[in-house]
Amino acid sequence: MPINESPRGIGEAFQRETSYMRGQLSEHPLDWAHQPEPLKHYPDTPRIALETPQLSGGTSLWQALHDRRSVRRYSAASLTLGEVSRLCWAAQGVTEQHGNHLRRTVPSAGALYPIETYVVTTRVEGIEQGVYHYAVGEHSLEQLKTGAYAEAVAHAGLDQGMLREAALVFVWTAIFERSIWKYAQRAYRYVYLDAGHIAQAVAMAAVGLGLGSCQVGALYDDEVNVLIGIDGERESTVYMTAIGRPA
Repeated sequence: MPINESPRGIGEAFQRETSYMRGQLSEHPLDWAHQPEPLKHYPDTPRIALETPQLSGGTSLWQALHDRRSVRRYSAASLTLGEVSRLCWAAQGVTEQHGNHLRRTVPSAGALYPIETYVVTTRVEGIEQGVYHYAVGEHSLEQLKTGAYAEAVAHAGLDQGMLREAALVFVWTAIFERSIWKYAQRAYRYVYLDAGHIAQAVAMAAVGLGLGSCQVGALYDDEVNVLIGIDGERESTVYMTAIGRPA
């Protein structure tokens, strides 16, 4: 029987099996000695330092909420490195350090931050075209590979033309074990909520900068994973956002 005809398809089973029910919560002691690393680094790659983001000026929050729309057509104009800095900071920037813990611009279940941020650049002043990883703690971009990947990222995103036209594309992945360590199978719910928080923050930042954005959940998972060089199991793509100057 096709999944969409089954009363207990994958989606329904996931929702049911990850539900919390009073009196039926299982014990899940935390193994502090084996907590997954909270940050990912590519130590042997070239690094581009991003300027400290300006926190003043731009559109007010209320106006940004009013003006936000999914923008699917972009001009050929480039973004500045300063704009990329502010977008990355909006996504997961550090706002305060509390001991070894980095508090960020967005909430995360248990403050575990399973989401990693990658950027596929096509038109950014001062940055080669290529694939980059955002290093949260250093507020910098780690260069994973250079080259023109607009066609590849569009193809992996169900051939959506806006991904090809965008000045850059954010790719968000999840390192699932960071959340599973605490929340077991319930973690999968939180991973997708976390990605949504991040994408919304970037959408608001884009409006504040006079840019357009469009969030993308329709993608060929394995093709995006290959593009940015992750295994698709321990870490896998969950969401993308196209950014550019509106046409």
